[in-house]
Order: sequence, then C-alpha cells, then structure tokens
Amino acid sequence: MKKLFIAILFFCYTFVDAQMSNIFYKHDKYLSSDQLEGRFPGTKGNNKAAAYIQKYFKKYGLKEFGNSYYQPFKVFVKEGINKMKSDSVATQNVVGYIEGSDPNLKNEYIVIGAHYDHWGWGGQGSGSKKKEAFAIHNGADDNASGVSALLCILEEISKQKVKPKRSIIFISFSGEEEGLLGSKYFVNHLPVSKEAVKVMLNMDMVGRLNDKKELYMGGAGTFPNGVELMKKLQENSGLNPVIHAGDVGGSDHVSFYKESISAVGFHTGGHPQYHTPEDDIELINSEGGALVAQYIYNALVQIANYEETLVFIKQN
Repeated sequence: MKKLFIAILFFCYTFVDAQMSNIFYKHDKYLSSDQLEGRFPGTKGNNKAAAYIQKYFKKYGLKEFGNSYYQPFKVFVKEGINKMKSDSVATQNVVGYIEGSDPNLKNEYIVIGAHYDHWGWGGQGSGSKKKEAFAIHNGADDNASGVSALLCILEEISKQKVKPKRSIIFISFSGEEEGLLGSKYFVNHLPVSKEAVKVMLNMDMVGRLNDKKELYMGGAGTFPNGVELMKKLQENSGLNPVIHAGDVGGSDHVSFYKESISAVGFHTGGHPQYHTPEDDIELINSEGGALVAQYIYNALVQIANYEETLVFIKQN
C-alpha cells in the first residue's frame, strides 16, 4: 500500500510538472513573439506585454494597490535605440498582491518579480551584442522566461485555499535593461511601508536550464537561514541549485538590496544568444522552466510562512 501511495504521488508530481511546463511554454511563446517586437519601453509591444501580464494578475485574483495594476513611470531613451529619436517615453510596472492569512503577519510583504522589457529592434546605443543586426530581439530567455515563471507561480498560489501567512506582492518590471529603472522606481514609490517589505525574490533568465540542472542564485544569505532553506528545497526538486549567500548580482533584486531589503536573484546561466536577435522560443527549456518555477514557488511559500523573524543581513 505504501509503495502504491508513493507511486500515485509520483504520478501526480510528474503530471503537475508536465502541466506547468505547457503553461510556461505558452506564456514564453507569446511574450517572445515577433508580434511584441522585443517589448521595448514606450512601444506597443511593451504595452501589449503589460496588458497580457495584467490579464493574468486579474484572472488569478491579485488585488490592486489603488485602482490599477499599473505603476506608470518615464524612461529616457537614447537616440538610435529601437528606431527612436532621443526622448522620454511612458512605460509601467505591473503589480498586484495577495493578502496574507495571518492577522498580524499579513502586514509584512514578500515581493516576487521579473522584468518583462527587452531591447526591441536593438540598434546603436542599445545593449544588443549585435548592434549592426537591426532585428527584433525577442528575449525569450531575457526575460520572457522570468515572467513565465512568475505567472506559473501565481497560478499555483491562486489554487491554495489557505493563503500564506504573509502578504505577497507580484510585480513585473519594465525598464530593467536601461538600468533597473522599473525596480528603482518601485522601491522609491512603494505602495506599503519600506519596513513592511521583508524579502524580494527575482527571476531573470530562467529558461535555459542546462544538462546539469543548475539553478544559480545570489543573495540567499540576506535573510535568516536562507542558505539552509535553499539547500533543503533541493530535495526532490530535480535541480542542482548553486547557492551563494552573497553575490547578489545585477538584476532588479539589487534595487531592493541597496535599500537594505533581503533579496535573492535566480537564473539558469548565460549563453551566446544573450542580448541578440537569436534569443528565441525554440531554445527555451520549458520543462526546466517548470522545475525552476516549482522550486521558487516552494521557496516563496516557505518564506511567506517563516516562523523566524525576517531581518536583512548584509553580505560582503
């Protein structure tokens, strides 16, 4: 009977993985499609991506801060990028939250995020590695994959009858490629008190899991027992996490760390297609993306239910 029970559990686990893999692929395929033209801030493609994310935020029951899921801000664009003249353009973060279930701890917030913008058509002055190739930079890994994982995690959270103890803010940033502008704006215009924000989890390029199943993370030591938690979550995860207590990195979680908020960044490693027109859906490992999303979902729930007080721990 015990063996049968384990087999049933294993079947359910693999079924959920296959289901999540399909969902991950669906989100990544749309966000990295030519239709969105590389999601450069201030463009129709960027706005379509934001509307797509907003649709799922609403579908899965996130509450708005104020009367909108959008947090608008301006981005200055250098001349030559994405066929634009030098100008200031409007873009937006997409943000919502789930209220925690504990009467006291619901006043504390865990943030989970991923940026949705990319380099559009590239061009001189952009971060493209092929500035001479004036072509759509679809950014299937960078960072349609992070947003896909974010939406997979949100869907799983929405299925919980009893929500985690702490409240959870889901956010998709714009303007990351231009210098973490969306996350900087959010941290400087928080919809809750800064003291209430306890941990930030960020996913940037999680769609190219390698044969060694390595999920890299920096900043695991910025909250109590974070390294130990991430090691524990490796069990039965199908992953080999490469865990750094420090080494916070260079994506949107850095904006939080600089404000003394615990922050962990996740990625599956670099590749030759980084910031080129070749970063396309055909190279995405959606099964790996599902494993990563499941791992980070487990981390998010554990942290949101943490018994220990969450405090910031500075790393060298």
